[in-house]
Amino acid sequence: MSAFVPVIALPAVRRRMPVALGVCLLSFTAFWAAQRAAHVSMVDLMVYRAEGAAVRAGGDLYALRATAAHLPPTYPPFAALLFTPLPLLGTALLRALATAGNLALLVVFVRLSLKLVGRARVETVWWVAAAAVWCEPVWTTLRYGQINLLLAVLVLWDLTRRPPGGYDRWTGAGLGLAAAVKLTPALFPVFLLATGLTARLKGGHGERWLRHARGAAVAFTGATLLAAVVLPDDSWRFWTDMVFRADRAGYAEETANQALRGVVARFLHTPDPGALWTVSAAVVAVLGLAVAVRAELRGRRAWAVCACAVTALLISPVSWTHHWVWCVPVVLLLWTRGHRAAALGGLLVFCSYAPWWVPHGPDRPELHLTGAESALSALYGGAGALFLALARTSLPRTDGEVRLRP
Repeated sequence: MSAFVPVIALPAVRRRMPVALGVCLLSFTAFWAAQRAAHVSMVDLMVYRAEGAAVRAGGDLYALRATAAHLPPTYPPFAALLFTPLPLLGTALLRALATAGNLALLVVFVRLSLKLVGRARVETVWWVAAAAVWCEPVWTTLRYGQINLLLAVLVLWDLTRRPPGGYDRWTGAGLGLAAAVKLTPALFPVFLLATGLTARLKGGHGERWLRHARGAAVAFTGATLLAAVVLPDDSWRFWTDMVFRADRAGYAEETANQALRGVVARFLHTPDPGALWTVSAAVVAVLGLAVAVRAELRGRRAWAVCACAVTALLISPVSWTHHWVWCVPVVLLLWTRGHRAAALGGLLVFCSYAPWWVPHGPDRPELHLTGAESALSALYGGAGALFLALARTSLPRTDGEVRLRP
């Protein structure tokens, strides 16, 4: 009888696939219509376009103030090099292409996230993508024309590849390029380095992690040196000055800032959380990386990658709500590992748009929030901290099988 199961199941699978694809396309179409109805400005995309124009004109990149909001460039010079084709397109066409491109990247991101957690069925990709497009971090990424999905795809592509022998010329390239565009993903090579060194201390070789970290360092260095050759003055200014100015990205206390720095600033009613944030970020960095390394050494790569991503978001000086697109693999991981209540709770948090419920605006009302409003504005950061705690308790207590050797 079992021989007939594939024959019976195949037509059912073939019927479900078009349904899932159709639902996804319908969801994306409704999303696009909703964005147009909201008259989204894609302000960050316009900043990228202005950066590309400044590079092409030979202007002072970091003196630039773009759009009516007078927003400054905050990324490394290599990112500006990638933006140089954008001024060749009209704004309407650019916005349409950016929206279509981000929707395509969302599908890829969901596919890689499912691959990470071991559930990479094509049908599931369409269902998850249809729902994920409506969660606040993804909505806001497309609303602003941001590059978060591109960077997340680079990171996950790199960390889910299985090259022959565990290493090839592309190993680490995705991580290095992502970090050269935006510094937050740089924690992933640090995680790989820490894993390799820990493996050696425990008596293993750790070579595959160290090779991966070296590959990322080479890609990052190559991209950064290329930018230095083409944009020497801008590169010097960024790496000696701009990189240390976290306030260029916006006020620390803004409700959109879901990093620890923003959470602490709102609770303390101060624009400069100072030493308390510095100590908190250092502690979370150590504990979060420890969870990620432990998970990786126990063969739990999905837990390791998600723990590293959440740690990076928490300790960064600024993690806007749209940076939290990593909620997609986090929720999928929790669901597939049996933590259904936690997964549903995470889904509720990231689909609630709760950070925008509190007073916010140019008059900086976030400095005067009540305790309840401050708690509401800290939901993403709080969810990230709870995830790290759950990840720590969900790992095996011992190494079990030897996983330290490549």
